[in-house]
Amino acid sequence: MKYAFVGLGHRAQMYVDALLGEWRDAGTIVALCDTNRTRMDYYVERIGQEVPRFAPAEFDRVLELADAVIVTTVDATHARYVCAALDAGRDVIVEKPLTVDAEGCAAIAAAAERSTGKLIVTFNYRYSPRNSAVRRLLMEGAIGEVTSVHFEWTLDTIHGADYFRRWHRNRASSGGLLVHKSTHHFDLVNWWLGAAPELVFAQTDLRFYGAENAKKRGLEERPERGQGAPGLGTDPFILDISVDPRLKRLYLDAEHEDGYIRDQDVFGEGVDIDDNMSVLVRYDNRAILTYSLHAHAPWEGYRVAFNGTAGRLELDVVEREWTSPHAAIDPSASSKEHAAGLSERRTVRPESGSSRDRRGPSERDHQTQERLTLHRHWSKPEEVPIESGAGGHGGGDRLLLNDVFRGPGDDPLARQAGYRDGIRSVLTGVAATMAAQTGTPVRLVDDGTRVG
Repeated sequence: MKYAFVGLGHRAQMYVDALLGEWRDAGTIVALCDTNRTRMDYYVERIGQEVPRFAPAEFDRVLELADAVIVTTVDATHARYVCAALDAGRDVIVEKPLTVDAEGCAAIAAAAERSTGKLIVTFNYRYSPRNSAVRRLLMEGAIGEVTSVHFEWTLDTIHGADYFRRWHRNRASSGGLLVHKSTHHFDLVNWWLGAAPELVFAQTDLRFYGAENAKKRGLEERPERGQGAPGLGTDPFILDISVDPRLKRLYLDAEHEDGYIRDQDVFGEGVDIDDNMSVLVRYDNRAILTYSLHAHAPWEGYRVAFNGTAGRLELDVVEREWTSPHAAIDPSASSKEHAAGLSERRTVRPESGSSRDRRGPSERDHQTQERLTLHRHWSKPEEVPIESGAGGHGGGDRLLLNDVFRGPGDDPLARQAGYRDGIRSVLTGVAATMAAQTGTPVRLVDDGTRVG
């Protein structure tokens, strides 16, 4: 296969490295497309050989070279590239969310129906062993018929804050966290239950980030960005992208081309997305979901509980237990480095600590903790073991990449997601946003793929 990339920011690297490494026999990289030449140059160096580079206006030339397109652009532009690639008969691999609004969903659905190409949405959380274990137990009927789900996700002041300094802070670009981030979570519930959402209600608010909230809490005047800020290296909310070689190359060194600022102040002007969200969803199998997303917690992780006619299933996950405000905040660093705060000017690496830890108990302060507990009626609680592999998300990222580049094979869990899965998850977030704005529930129809 000949693969082209459109969007050469941070998210592209997992797929580029896969095609340079374990999955090199699956295909070659034949074209890059981005608004920024500097970012494309970074990836050409990483690839190690010359690859044609194109501006977005030249996307038709990209399609002439490729069999498949990997889309990792700003969310609001996904529909444009996905539809163009499908209409050219190309396969498409697109990062979540599939798109950001109902119009984009409708356009992609129409293009997918008329295309000979295949569309895959990369929901890596489906492949995480703990989430796969939940799916397996529910499919086996371990707690009978599921009647309700309670799902709480907390983003900490490292990972959660990072959405408020990037383009994600603008709803027009990301759809807000109920679309950009919660698409993962809504897809998990749809997949776990094997059901489609049909009625959505929500309440949301911006309570922590943004200029107004900073003023209410009496914070002093803030810098517009991290570079050159007087608090650089001491204020945990100020990102120093100059000390991380990859962030520096992809963003700081590329600013002169498109003016994109990667290290905006999380308490600055211009934030128009919410940081506290509560959602209520009814599914076509009569199950009810209560869901919350909180973006300024002191720890990172999630808790989900399923109530059924034969018992209850609980999954508790801590991806990062706490972070010192003056530590080298990097999930790949050892917990001793975290605790000691050895390098105050090192960059904030916002990714959650999602790799399963294999070190001694004293070194697990900042690593993933997970527990899956099965409560059957009239029986003692049973802790279910979770098998984990090497790599991100307990080996889940490797499984996802294998599905993407070699095909899913015979997967009883049906983890590979198509465009209808992507649409259901996006529209749940879109409907929740609409409900929060209007104060009235929003109905989804056609198996959860259209706003009614």
